[in-house]
Amino acid sequence: MSTRGTSPQGISVGRRLRELREVRGLTLSELARLAGVGKATLSGLENGTRDPRLETLYAIATALGVPMSALTLDRGAPAATASPVRGEAVVSTLLEVFEEPAATYELFTLRILVGVEQVSPAHPVGVTEHLTVFRGRARVGPVDTPLSVGCGDHVSWAADTPHVYAAVGAGEVEASLLIRTPRR
Repeated sequence: MSTRGTSPQGISVGRRLRELREVRGLTLSELARLAGVGKATLSGLENGTRDPRLETLYAIATALGVPMSALTLDRGAPAATASPVRGEAVVSTLLEVFEEPAATYELFTLRILVGVEQVSPAHPVGVTEHLTVFRGRARVGPVDTPLSVGCGDHVSWAADTPHVYAAVGAGEVEASLLIRTPRR
């Protein structure tokens, strides 16, 4: 996680994170425990002194019971204003958020980087992920039963268990990812 200074993305994520935490009546320590992240990391995010990482944001969003876009996008702002978020192996950019009575859909572009694997934490029960590959070959899906996909392939999985993203071969993977989060 970067600590080089305060980025505009870090400041806005921190503001939304604090707001969501306080609305739920959680202390910094309680949310850190629920999300499985360090209290110092959470404090740095809230204060805008640490840039958010994809895995950390998903863990926090899951603990708060919200889609990730609730942390990365200002209320009422178009998805196009969202900055890319980097994980261990994935660079994710929010393209659009679709709200329906039963669920929130978040559409992302993904770049899966070569030479590293990313294990994303489990999302709440009922969350599904739908990946379409445009370039490259990847291993994605539940850690225990990953799927191999290539250019033109589409796969879906229940995302309520830890799941993996890895490029297979010498090239990066370009894909789209649709995440469906049911309303609680």
